[in-house]
Parts: sequence; structure tokens; C-alpha cells
Amino acid sequence: MQKFFIIIITVCFFTNTNAQLSDEQKIITTLAAQTTAWNMGDIDAFMQPYWHSDSLLFIGKNGPTYGWANTKANYKKSYPDTATMGKLNFEIIHIKRLSVLYYSVVGKWYLTRSVGNIGGAFTLIFKKIKQQWVIVQDHSS
Repeated sequence: MQKFFIIIITVCFFTNTNAQLSDEQKIITTLAAQTTAWNMGDIDAFMQPYWHSDSLLFIGKNGPTYGWANTKANYKKSYPDTATMGKLNFEIIHIKRLSVLYYSVVGKWYLTRSVGNIGGAFTLIFKKIKQQWVIVQDHSS
């Protein structure tokens, strides 16, 4: 009986670990797609993983911005051409599951640009909505 119990616990542990890794991999893939879109100069594609909602929260150097459309407009204003956009690289420091529906991602971002390199840190909150992981909050500095 004890051996059966240990097998059940082991199966449950590995099932949960694999499901978690799968969600983490989806989030990593999303960030890689964002990097590709940015490096192609495509802010519209870069914005796709963000929650298409007025409740999206983006916090940057100018304070909070609410809403997908406002966030996209700010990106287009701040990065009007490929020279100011440069080439993006993310360094993921850690990904942490907060619950079944939420993940936190902490990392660094770097822009290599002819007009001067810049970079900073970020915290993203991903939420699973309609079976998709979307960014519901972005604090980038």
C-alpha cells in the first residue's frame, strides 16, 4: 500500500511539473516572438501578447498608462522608427508561477541602437485568458 501511495505522489508531482514547464515555455516563446517582432520594426506584432483591454496596466518612466491602445500609442510615439527601436534583447532572470492563472516574469531589456544603447529592468504579469497567456501588467524601467 505504501509503495502505491508513493507512486501516486510521484506521478502527481511530475504531472504538475510538466504542466508548469509547458506554461513557462509558452511564456518564453511569447517573449521570443515579441523580440522578433520588435527587431523587425513591427510594434503592432510586438503588442499582440498584451491584453487587449482598457484594464492593461503599463508602468514606465512617465508613470502608469492604462489600456492596450494607449500603451501601443506610447510605444509608437517613443519609438517612431527602426533607428530609435534598435535591436531588442531580453534577459529573463526568473519566471514564477503565482497561481493557476498568473505568472510573474522578471528580467532585463536591452536596446542596441545607432542613436545610443539603452536598457533597464522589467516585471511582467501574465494571465491565462481564453487558454492564452497574455501580459496584463508591465512595469519597465
